Amino acid sequence: MGKDSDFRYTPSVAVALAAVANMPLLPLHPEAKIVRVQLRQNLVLRHLSALQWQELESLIEIVDYPKGETLEHQGDLSMEQYFIIDGILKRVVSNAEGREMILRFAAESDIDTSYAAWRLKTPIPYSIRTVTRVRAAKLSMQQWVCFLDRHPAIQREFEFEIMKLMSEVMAHTITLHLLDAPGRILRFMRKHADLAERLPKKELASYLNLSPETLSRLKRRGKI
Repeated sequence: MGKDSDFRYTPSVAVALAAVANMPLLPLHPEAKIVRVQLRQNLVLRHLSALQWQELESLIEIVDYPKGETLEHQGDLSMEQYFIIDGILKRVVSNAEGREMILRFAAESDIDTSYAAWRLKTPIPYSIRTVTRVRAAKLSMQQWVCFLDRHPAIQREFEFEIMKLMSEVMAHTITLHLLDAPGRILRFMRKHADLAERLPKKELASYLNLSPETLSRLKRRGKI
């Protein structure tokens, strides 16, 4: 394209290019109307103005993932930002022997992200996987960071949520060392009652560093 061209990459151009590439961006999604409503409830996106939303939605891809799918692999350098529409994700770290630890769960209206690793220019230190079938909106981390750079107020809100998320992961790790099994379960029930009945027993037991049998035994004995 010649240097005298007046071509500009606008949201409408992005949608047109997506149609050619057969990518399910939000404006092209068959359930776009309801998906927009669901995304408006997301803790990061709920305060976007109409113009900001128009700008962002031309970048967002809507993806349906099966149960057990890995969205991000520990050690990856290519990273994406996820806004959960339906279902549950988990963040998992593993060692060279294959032992795993679940750091957190995230469900509807929440996010998962590798933002800190992107900013630090380091590989992502954990994996992100689906616990159930999941529908999520996603975009590349580079696109998301560029969007945040153009909107400092949104960036401040997002980074505050990241700090809360990191604090939550740290508190969970400390809890595994300081509380006994019933205490860990009761803390989870108090802080995440909405997830308690939705998580498979194996996943919840792993998060609490218990065996599924111990979790079942404590329930039968009325310890929780």
